[in-house]
Amino acid sequence: MEQTAGGEGGQARVENLVSVSGAFEGSEDIAVARDLARRFLTDVQAVHGLPVSGRAMGMVQLVVSELVTNARKYAPGPCLLTLEVDGGAVEVTVWDSNPTPPAILPPDPMRIGRHGLEIVMAVGQSFAVHREPVGKRITTAIALADDPNGDVTGRRRVDTGRSPGRR
Repeated sequence: MEQTAGGEGGQARVENLVSVSGAFEGSEDIAVARDLARRFLTDVQAVHGLPVSGRAMGMVQLVVSELVTNARKYAPGPCLLTLEVDGGAVEVTVWDSNPTPPAILPPDPMRIGRHGLEIVMAVGQSFAVHREPVGKRITTAIALADDPNGDVTGRRRVDTGRSPGRR
């Protein structure tokens, strides 16, 4: 079940689901989106009592920054950010109006810039791109807590929204 409150960053709780959403239109809003993520995870820990590691706090803000930056750079109009906590992870979803899937480039240490999706895919438990009737939705999940040995919990899944065998 999904429920979000309206406005610039409404927050809601439905059973075990805690979420927040915001709409962003300008490049200056990238910092506002990071701040929304930080405040949301601070509340998840302080108000809802869920563990949030320092790594998770930093990684979620980094992922939000990269995805909102890409949406602002490559799509006209606003982008929508949703953060949802469920099952020990925070799911970060960014919708934008451009239906073209992002170019996922292979790692290249000599390339200057364009490493955003590479970073997002490296730190997330999953990565998915879904075309929408208008635009696309990119989703990744970040574990809220690390295990006692310092390893990140969870498994990795990548879904680019393409049919098997299609390139």
